[in-house]
Amino acid sequence: MEPEPSTMDYRPKTLSSILVANRGEIASRIFRTCRKMGIKSIAVFSEADRSAPFVGEADMAIFIGESQPTASYLDQDKIIQVAKQVGAEGIHPGYGFLSENAGFAKRCAEEGLIFIGPNPKAIKAMGSKAEAKAIMEAHGVPVVPGYQGEDQTTDKLIQVAKEVGYPLLLKATAGGGGKGMRIVQNAEGLEAAIGAAQREARNAFGDDRLIIEKYVESGRHIEFQIFGDQHGNAIHVLERECSIQRRYQKVIEESPSPIMTEALRSQMGEAAVKAAKALHYDNAGTVEFIYDDHSGDFYFLEVNTRLQVEHPVTEEITGLDLVQMQLESAMGKPLSIEQADIKSRGYAIEARLYAEDASNNFLPVTGKIHRFAWPELEGLRVETAVQSGSEISIFYDPMIAKLIVWDEDRASTHRKLAYVLRRLQCLGLKTNQDFLLQLLEHPDFLAGQYNTHFIAEEMNLDQLSKAESHAQDFAAIASTLINWKEREQSRTLLRSLPSGWRNSFYEAQRVGYLAGEQELQLRYHKQASGFAFEVEDRAYQVNLVESTDDLVRLEINGVQYPFHWVKAGAQFYLQQESLGSLFVEEMDRFPSQETEEVSGGYVAPMPSQVVKILVQAGQQVLAGQELIVLSSMKMENTLTATGDGVVAEIYAEEGGNVPAGFLLLQLNNE
Repeated sequence: MEPEPSTMDYRPKTLSSILVANRGEIASRIFRTCRKMGIKSIAVFSEADRSAPFVGEADMAIFIGESQPTASYLDQDKIIQVAKQVGAEGIHPGYGFLSENAGFAKRCAEEGLIFIGPNPKAIKAMGSKAEAKAIMEAHGVPVVPGYQGEDQTTDKLIQVAKEVGYPLLLKATAGGGGKGMRIVQNAEGLEAAIGAAQREARNAFGDDRLIIEKYVESGRHIEFQIFGDQHGNAIHVLERECSIQRRYQKVIEESPSPIMTEALRSQMGEAAVKAAKALHYDNAGTVEFIYDDHSGDFYFLEVNTRLQVEHPVTEEITGLDLVQMQLESAMGKPLSIEQADIKSRGYAIEARLYAEDASNNFLPVTGKIHRFAWPELEGLRVETAVQSGSEISIFYDPMIAKLIVWDEDRASTHRKLAYVLRRLQCLGLKTNQDFLLQLLEHPDFLAGQYNTHFIAEEMNLDQLSKAESHAQDFAAIASTLINWKEREQSRTLLRSLPSGWRNSFYEAQRVGYLAGEQELQLRYHKQASGFAFEVEDRAYQVNLVESTDDLVRLEINGVQYPFHWVKAGAQFYLQQESLGSLFVEEMDRFPSQETEEVSGGYVAPMPSQVVKILVQAGQQVLAGQELIVLSSMKMENTLTATGDGVVAEIYAEEGGNVPAGFLLLQLNNE
């Protein structure tokens, strides 16, 4: 049943202070508009975020609990209590966490607080994909053929799957972000996929209900920004192309869409406004569509009842402040613009910089960002949650920053973003920076010819972990000369002799590095006019042109290369615009005994929570069988058996947190 118009009249006409029930870059973004409008901003923060930049950007900041989201950013009691305690008149939920929680929005109203988002009835209706689909179908919005019934037994889902046909898509009724979603190609894989999708949905949303949909094999993900007010007005604010995704999560967003025509924009925009009016929508939201490349048809996917991560793309091409529009709508003001006023100017693109290993199935990583800096460039906007010295923890999403670039046309915008990515310094852990650059330079992406499978089908992710030998050599040479310069500056004895001097001219200095799994052995001589290096059978003549605390400029075989760098113990993180992100670790001259690897052992690839143990001690397993489900940074990772065997022992417990490298279980291989 569709929601009725909101009749609540509890909202005051003005907002003088708001609490932002969120963290990171979206909190910073909301604070910025608050300052512009003269509204007092109040931050809440968890233990892990005490030193986070957003905390210091608010007018007031209050500690609300431990690092786990359930103990802080998801604790409704604490957030409402703090809001009332400090006299906040409204709460902005940002995105994620409580932003699409209809119960929280309703509770804010009952407590006399303005929820800066749509009315609770609209949120509740769109919180169920099944109900959302039914409402849209009733209002003439095209929907994907499928099933969203109440009977959720495995037998019923198997029966429906036969009727819908393969390939098909299983989707969690209650959620988004790719959680509880599985593509099923044939009947053989259906039952296992149902169990996995239900389990992931239950863990993520507390609701394991699924819907089944026809799977569009070659489609584009296009969304329309919508806005409504409390007076019955609704508009769309153009489209965003969001087809470049990994693990069902967006990586690149741009506008206008490369495939968009005025006729198609009119049709999709009209459908988006129909959706908004069907919900009596009264704030910011997004109507998501799947566009079928083969047929040219488009279908409703869902409505995100909140501000989107990628909202800056729309702001850049329209000049609007969507957060300001949210606040004005929440105060009961009518929309200040009409549909005819919405004009697109130029082109905008957003790239999401993540702490993740793109070459290892985009596995999230944790660690310290020793340096974070970017070039000054006209048209560049950076929305970020971190600064130099920030920690990326297990508890939250691994997104580091959003890089948004505007220019007059698509080609110029892409060229500028590539320029930024070559010069961005995010040193201290693995990121998807080099992957983003590879993506931007792919000829099909440049031509706008891509779909939602582009990354999986067209990108060579293995190449990201295989740096060219000269790049690794250069990183090792730069690291060696950074150390050499430090020794030169710190030594006090025999300063007339160069560091590393030998009484035998022919004896080279030696140093070893690990570059990934590859071992590099360097030999070098200090000469009157530079250094002579040898790596394997490769020879380099090197001059140290410049050396500072964060930059070393080398002339290698006549060509100059500036390297930005940080050093953490024996580890060197370097960024060079033509070589990308580089990492080497100096090997100990007297290697310590390595920890013995347990035969048949399976370890945690990163700090994680143990979600589900799928086997028991003594159980026989086959190669490829799922063993244990881990969760980190809001994403699940399932370890599978690499060979046949018997479970010898299990060392982890469900619900427990484990560090990277923790031995989870052991198999006796057959």
